[in-house]
Amino acid sequence: MDRRRFIVGSGAASALALLGGTAGCTARAEGEAVSATAPADGHIRGATAITKVYGDGQKLIAVAVEYDADITGSALSTSTFKITGRTVTKVYANRSADLAERGRDGRHVIVELSPDDKAAALWVTQQGSGAAAGSASPTPSGSSPTASATASSSSSAGAAPGGGGPKVGDSTPGGTIVAAKATVTQTGTVTTASGARYPASATKVTTGAVKNLIVDDFRQFTFNDPVTKQTLKYNLFVPKDYDPRKHYPLVLFMHDASVVNVATEGPLVQGLGAVCWASPEDQARHEAFVLAPEYGSVVIDDTYEPSPLFDTTAHLVQALTKKYSLDGKRLYATGQSMGAMMTLGLNIKYPELFGASFVVAGQWPSDQAKSLAKKKLWIVVSQDDDKSYSGENAITKVVKAQGTAVATAVWDGRSTGARFATDVRSMKAQKAPVNYAAFKTGTVVPKGSSTSAHMATWHVAYTIPGIREWVMGQSL
Repeated sequence: MDRRRFIVGSGAASALALLGGTAGCTARAEGEAVSATAPADGHIRGATAITKVYGDGQKLIAVAVEYDADITGSALSTSTFKITGRTVTKVYANRSADLAERGRDGRHVIVELSPDDKAAALWVTQQGSGAAAGSASPTPSGSSPTASATASSSSSAGAAPGGGGPKVGDSTPGGTIVAAKATVTQTGTVTTASGARYPASATKVTTGAVKNLIVDDFRQFTFNDPVTKQTLKYNLFVPKDYDPRKHYPLVLFMHDASVVNVATEGPLVQGLGAVCWASPEDQARHEAFVLAPEYGSVVIDDTYEPSPLFDTTAHLVQALTKKYSLDGKRLYATGQSMGAMMTLGLNIKYPELFGASFVVAGQWPSDQAKSLAKKKLWIVVSQDDDKSYSGENAITKVVKAQGTAVATAVWDGRSTGARFATDVRSMKAQKAPVNYAAFKTGTVVPKGSSTSAHMATWHVAYTIPGIREWVMGQSL
């Protein structure tokens, strides 16, 4: 399948959106957007949108403009280019359509953009990136405004299942993937390495390709479960230098209900829960497979009676251990909201499957939690998330009653990376098999944001590398 395409789920309808697609104009007036496959004024050969995933979802954070000759970076500035609706933060030349700390003279000019721009958001929910409560969400390429509004109005899908939230079997998407596309204008003079000068032009060029950082490193597959007879689409990251003579850990990430029936790649763009484990930094420390299923419908709600996809998920993990050279003692589970509930439930039903789990904003009936006392868990929740906070308090109380040590702490959700690193070290120093960190009341939701504390929990939790490091150090 072409990983440049996402199936965008919107209400009851799904539309195919080509990321970075263009209109393919054949004739134009001055100032009209042109197809990026045709040169603009004879020098620009094309433009590529570059995306990156953040805690609150994927964003368009740069455009690479390709020229017909090497460009010198010394004369470039943030005023050399304008991108409609965006804030330009950095401009430099490079030899490829890639971000760089320091550019090098080459055929590409990289125009970096502020990820804080509202128009940067490519993953949109009513509560999440790019849309305040009550505002209209951006309409994906190829989708009707009516369909998009239907998807964004399902904000309850981003809430914890039950209590007015989604029910098992609900397939209404709670989020929308917006096409990564931008229009760029060269507003200043560009100088080639040989000294030729390309003057400013009114010509507008629309991106005709897209590079999705880390997301493009995953491949998409379908699993047909012979036991449950269910079909489950999934994303799989295989380490770059995979060697079947070695044994690798695997991380299973399970998404929240806002991602159901969106696109196979949905779990990769909704936040960091999947892609953080596949980052170059994490892979340099711990080569690992990363598995991210895409659920076509809600798997679990407050009845705690899951759909067959619950068991299919476990069967998929087991099937992959037979297909690839995986370390059966180092299979890990993590998830947010619905996915956190599944993480807890799978640990109870399949006690010998996971070596450790990272549980973010979830809960499970405490009267079923005794067996969790034998598991290795790192739990993160917000004190403002009444349901998940009270639920995890009840679970850890049961775990303690079984004689298992539980390390606890209250963290500031606004902390810097260095502060979180210190917090993790302090908790790890207690050497407890179960770690329970709660974000202090009022610290997890950014000022002025309409995002719920429930959803904001995973916006922050997966940005903390020390927790992932702890998970990777555990085994059955």
